[in-house]
Amino acid sequence: MRITAKDVAERAGVAASTVSRALNSPGRINEQTRKRILDAARELGYSVAPRMIERKGLVGLLVPDITNPFYFDIIRSTQEQLRIAGFMQLLIDTGESGRTEAEILAQLSQVVDGVILSATRLDAAALATAADALPLAVINRQQEEIPGVLIDIRTGLTQAVDHLKALGHRTIAFIAGPPGSWQNRWRWKEFEEQVLAQELRPALVGPYAPTRTGGAAAADALLVTEATACVAFNDLLAIGILQRLRQRGIRVPEDMSVVGCDDIFGADFSAPPLTTIAGDTEQAGRLAASRLIATLNGEAPRNGTTLIPTHLLVRESTGPVRTHPSLR
Repeated sequence: MRITAKDVAERAGVAASTVSRALNSPGRINEQTRKRILDAARELGYSVAPRMIERKGLVGLLVPDITNPFYFDIIRSTQEQLRIAGFMQLLIDTGESGRTEAEILAQLSQVVDGVILSATRLDAAALATAADALPLAVINRQQEEIPGVLIDIRTGLTQAVDHLKALGHRTIAFIAGPPGSWQNRWRWKEFEEQVLAQELRPALVGPYAPTRTGGAAAADALLVTEATACVAFNDLLAIGILQRLRQRGIRVPEDMSVVGCDDIFGADFSAPPLTTIAGDTEQAGRLAASRLIATLNGEAPRNGTTLIPTHLLVRESTGPVRTHPSLR
């Protein structure tokens, strides 16, 4: 009977794709696991001579919403970094769907050399499965066994809470984004902790689609809370809130202060210009691409997450607290 990589995988207690990596890209797995696989292969009489892998020259970049300006700098910077290394970038919009993302990754496994996932909507188990089948790097997601880059909102968020407290706000709402977003859950957790640490009152509004339309719906819900200020999951939500509040005759910042996240293109010429938490998205893209390229070139993977700092950009959408809009 012919011995296959699947037989070796079963003997070693690993996935078949891990056997392939042990034989073809030993730098991608730890030495202990590789030794176990090689021992199992020898016991079964399976040839352990490395196979030649044909490089396809393609790397996938998956984003949840290609129309969101947040991804513009990421798309450009990853593409340039990959081009210099001899790869072409394949850009795919996953439509904010973890299921679609998983299906696309399965289709890409035989097409690309690796994938960069920006703001992946996969849960931890699905992300681990994907990493077992393909070399990955992630942006705005933290999973220790996968190389990643995270725009760390904590410093910018601390500055935002301090700023709003100094303006007299005592109840501050977080406008939540998509429930399938790890980043959304993390931002709410950090927001709640920081607001409570300042002896202020947090309020949770949402979740909502991270779009201007989602922001319009969020604005209506915001007005039935006691909040006089809010921090939105992203700038598109915040801009949608600004537009809806203006339609309803609620003045910003006189009646409600609004803070966004990401400093996207257009945040500085919204009406009014948006106070927001900013990080270097171009750097995030470059670093993620560089870490994936290193893996594809056979270097030992440097797992864990690189943090990109953030800061608060104060513009005209925040101001001193007056009265809650419902009391006007």
